[in-house]
This record gives sequence, structure tokens and C-alpha cells, in this order.
Amino acid sequence: MKAQPPRAGDSRPTHSPTSPVDRFRRDDDPDWHWLERRDDPRVTAFLEATNAEAKAWFAPLEDLTERLYHGHLARRELAVHGLPTALDHYTVWSETAAEADHPVWWRHPNGEPKAREAFLDLEARAAGHAFFEVGDMALSPDEAWLAWTEDTQGDETFGLWLKRLPDGAPVSLLEAIGPELCWAEDGITLLFTRYDATLRPDSIWRLPLALGDAPTAGTPALMLREEDPEFFLGLGKTRSRDWLLLESASKDTSEVHLVPAGAPDTPPRRFRARERGVEYALDHRPGHFYLLHNREAPHFCLDRVDEATPEAEPERLIAHREDTTLEGIDAFAWGLVITERDHHQAQEHLRVLELDDRHATGRDERLPLSETPCSLALGEAPHFDDRRLRLHEESFTLPVTWTELDLDSGRRRRLKQQPVHGDLRPDQLACERLWATGHDGEHIPVSVVMRADLAGHPLPTLLYGYGAYGEVLDPWFSVARLELLARGVAFAVAHVRGGGDRGEPWYLAGKLEHKTNSFRDFLAARDALVEKGFSDGERIVAYGASAGGLLVGASLNLAPDRFCAAVLDVPFVDVLRTMENPDLPLTTAEYSEWGNPQDPAVRRRIRDYSPLDNLPDRPWPPVFLQGSWHDMRVPYWEPAKLYARLTELARARGDASPGPILLRTDLEAGHGGASGRFKAWHDNARQDAFILWALGVENREA
Repeated sequence: MKAQPPRAGDSRPTHSPTSPVDRFRRDDDPDWHWLERRDDPRVTAFLEATNAEAKAWFAPLEDLTERLYHGHLARRELAVHGLPTALDHYTVWSETAAEADHPVWWRHPNGEPKAREAFLDLEARAAGHAFFEVGDMALSPDEAWLAWTEDTQGDETFGLWLKRLPDGAPVSLLEAIGPELCWAEDGITLLFTRYDATLRPDSIWRLPLALGDAPTAGTPALMLREEDPEFFLGLGKTRSRDWLLLESASKDTSEVHLVPAGAPDTPPRRFRARERGVEYALDHRPGHFYLLHNREAPHFCLDRVDEATPEAEPERLIAHREDTTLEGIDAFAWGLVITERDHHQAQEHLRVLELDDRHATGRDERLPLSETPCSLALGEAPHFDDRRLRLHEESFTLPVTWTELDLDSGRRRRLKQQPVHGDLRPDQLACERLWATGHDGEHIPVSVVMRADLAGHPLPTLLYGYGAYGEVLDPWFSVARLELLARGVAFAVAHVRGGGDRGEPWYLAGKLEHKTNSFRDFLAARDALVEKGFSDGERIVAYGASAGGLLVGASLNLAPDRFCAAVLDVPFVDVLRTMENPDLPLTTAEYSEWGNPQDPAVRRRIRDYSPLDNLPDRPWPPVFLQGSWHDMRVPYWEPAKLYARLTELARARGDASPGPILLRTDLEAGHGGASGRFKAWHDNARQDAFILWALGVENREA
């Protein structure tokens, strides 16, 4: 297949005679590394020029972009009322007005719904900021005070704020800290994290508070510092409220320190010393710790440890299994909720384990699924003794649904489901799971959703991929996606190795020396969609964001003619140069994911797949690259360099009809893009307009 050429009547030039590449090219820097100089005014001038070039190219698609945007708005409930959650004293929920980007938080005393009162207006706090994002919100144990962190730049550094509820004036306590917060049970101490120079949360601090009419903060006291640059620190508290958890973890090793929640000035006690390659997590019921770990159990197992004598021999509750990965534990007064993943089905399950006073198992069952594949997760559960569980469920055809499960009666009650409006209803969609055969015979799950009336026909297709860090792409419902599906486009997900879709082995088989499995799996997924009749082989667009941009970029280098276009959003494409610079944010913490290039063998391995270092002699298909100026995870210069070098390669080859190579940089956002929902939806509509153009269906109406 050839990259899609400009169609008849499409008079837009693919390269302007005065393109940014011509205007800003430097003979002494053919690799465009000068773009890394953030303070150089030529850098912002270059990005503004590429934005102007992209805007000009998109001009004929502006009407389509607006139709997609307004079609999306018409399909969703714009005024959103969050699901109320009853805490000890108050019931809290959020409400987002139809015209607002951010919610207002409300509460009422339990059992008194008429006594409602607003206690935090995030729409008002966002006013005047081009970017606004809340990192964390934490209510004091008596629910009289609210602490929160907010980022107004997009660079993932946060300020700490405090207010008396409901209407006290917000007080700024600290600046330039991490997002996480946790109240100690003494009600006058906040825990927070700070960053090192590479934006790694390397320390946990406690902040004493004087709470009164004019609240003030004392001097922060260091609780724990992590010196190893591969480890991140995080905060937690057991649902029993007995213990604060100070967690230190790299990509493959973890360690937990414990502090009594009611005595936060107690020196942290390490639960288990770290062992390279051993990960563990803790939860607690009075008298017992529950230890989820992979020591001599690569897919994880679950042990019970006596709280009074944690050094004693543990009791094995769930043994290691070859076909299942244990992913998480949630402890309650009555027992445990276990999250586990079936390797064969690539499906997550919730398992309820009820335990009596002698720790004998009285109930052990998996909760049923409404369909497969789907996503099922435990929702908010603030009460340790609650026997009614909130469940969060969704799929490619099931809108987000919250259900309450009564453990005593077994009854399920639907609490809320995401409303969907318009002519394409969820029950008019069809989802199938197929299995592609990889280069080494491995079976790769591929999910595809389409209009049910078009099933059985080869469709223009958007193929989505990620595949890194063990993260999973469990099914998720998207209202915005309906605009593509309504126009006859299929949406497919390649669950490649390197993700966690088939458990821990799936992750390990796509990292470090096995990373190229991810790229080959993505191509195998693409071919299976064609061979099994789901997709039109001439009309498949690839999409990847962040490490998914690496996946798609490396796949395009291997087989650029297998796709008619690609969208790379904040793509991690300059892998080798980034990993060779330990001063960049997050680099050292990534060594256990990609490898440390100080080792010559590792350097060669990364060099052999890093997208920017392996651009082929053959042309890429049309590509839309997106970056963010304040992105601390994938710097703006990675997509910018790729844009410049792809453009120069196309010129050097003398491509007769090169597809557009477009770069758009959001100069106000960070890694996650726009913080306001309306701007984010409009950005998505622009992206979808490019996809529909590339698939040749931009004139189809929904």
C-alpha cells in the first residue's frame, strides 16, 4: 500500500516554499538539537510558525472540525452531576455546569439533602489561568477542612491550599510541591511530597497545621528521602485508617514504610527491605497485614502477616498461578476485594474474599461481568465496614456505569450511567475480540468496535496502541469516538506486549531487550484486522500517545506503507538521546523500563529502535504530530525534531507528492493536553478531522 496522496481537488501545498524548516534550518545542526534550548526565542518562533502552517493546512477542514465538535457536544450530557458519596459526617459530590470546564464541589450533612452547600468552586479558581488542574483533594478526618493541590502551568508542579469548610477563605500554604496529599488521623498534620531537580518525588514531608480562624502552617519536617534516582515516593493510608503508607518504587522494585496514622511524628518503620526485582504492596485489617508480592512468584501471590509479629512466617492466602496475575488488594473489616487478571482472556476480574474472626474463608467468588471484554473496578469505598460495594463498569459498547452490590443479599442496584444522546446508541454498536498471530507465534489480543449494521464489512479503521510500563488498555467507552463510528469508521486497539493486558508476563515480554515485540505486535494486529475482514487495508490510521508514540513511530519505521496516516500525540520518539541525559525529568527512573544506555549493549539496542534514529529511506504516510510546551514527561522538542527531520528527508528524496507532515504545539498545556474540557474536546475534533481526511471519508455525515 502507498501512503495516501493528495486527492483531486485538494489544492493545499504539502510543503510551503517558506516552510518553518526552510526558515529555521541550521547547517551546523542537521539533527535540530538546538530546539532543546527552551529559552532561545527562535524556538518559540519556530513552534509558532509550525502552528501557523498547521492552521493553514487545516483551514479547509475547519467546517468538519466544528461539525465533529458540536456533534460531540450534542451526544453527551454537558451538565454533569457526580455520584454522591457518604463519608462519616457529610455526603459529598461534584457538579459541572453545562457551560463550565471545571466542577463545583458540594456537600450536605448525612441524611439532610436539603442542607446542601458548595465548598469548592474549581471553575472560579481556574478563571484567569490558561491551564488549571487539581492534583489531589483531601478532607481532614473530621471533614471540617479541605486541602488540595493545583497546577496552573501544566508543568506538574503544584501549590498547596487549605480552607475551612464550607466557606473559609483559601489559604496558600506551599508552592512547588508534588500533587499527592494525605491527612494524618491526628487531624492537624498533612503529608506531601517534594521533587528533586528531575521532577522525581524524592521526599515525603509532614506539615503541622494550626487550625483556627486564620490557619497557618508550621515548618515542614522530612519523614523519608529516597536517594536512588530510579525510585519514586508515594503516599497512602489504609482504609482501616490505622497506618500511613510511605511507598518507594521503581519500575520493578518496591518498598513500604509504615507510620501510625494517629502519630505522624513517629519515625517510619520499613516493612520489608527492598530486593531487586521484588514488588510488594500492603493493606491492613486490625491484627493483620496483607502482603501482595512477586517474590519467587512472578505473577504475584498474597500472604497474611501478623501485625504484632511481622517478622514471623506469613500465611499464604492465594498461591502463585501460571494463568492469572494478582493486581491489587482492598481490605475491609469483613475481608478483601482482590483484583486479578486472566492471562488467556486478557480480562480483569474482581474477587470477593470474606474472612471470619479466625481468618477462615467464608466466601470466595469472582463477581460476574455484564459482558466481555469489559472493565470492572471497585469504586469509591471510604468506609472500612461497608458491605455495599460500588462497582465501576464500562466497555467499548457500555457507557460508564456505577452499580451498588449488596454483599448480604447479592442484589445489584444501578446508581448511575453516563447518558448518551444522538442517533447512534450504544446498543447499535458491536465489539469483537480477535487474536493476531505475532512474528514468534504469540497470540495478540485485538479489540475492535464498529456500528453493528456495518459488521462483516472491511471498514476504514483507526488503530490505537500503547504498550509500555505494564499499563493496560482495558475497554473504555468514549462519546467522542461515536463521531468516527457514526461515519463508518472502526476503532481498534492492539493490546501489544509491554502493556499489562495479559498480566505480568505480557509486560515483561515487551520491555528492555524484548521491546521490539511491541512494534511487531502492532503490525501483526494491523494485518489481522485486514486478513479477518474487519479493516480496509488501504485505509488504516495509526494512533499513539506518549510511549504509544514510540510504538507507532517505530512501527512506521519498520513498515511505513502499512498505514495511510498516523497521529502521534506528545510522542516519545527521541528515546536514545533522552535516555542518555540523566538531567532530564524522569530519565533515571526509566532505566528499568528501557535500559541504561551507559551499557554499550543497551545503547545499541535502544539505538536500533529509537524512532528518530531510524527514519527510513521510504516516505512516512501523512502524519499529524502534537506536542505541549510545558510537558515535563515528553519534551516539546521530540515531536518538533521529528517534524523537521521527516520534512527534510522528504525534500532530500524529492518525493513527488509527499503527504502532509504537520506539527501543532500547545503552548499553554502539559503532557495531558488542555485542562479545560471544551478546549480538550475541540482539540480532539481537530485530530478526528485529520483522521477522517486521511481515511477518505471526511465528507460523510454522521
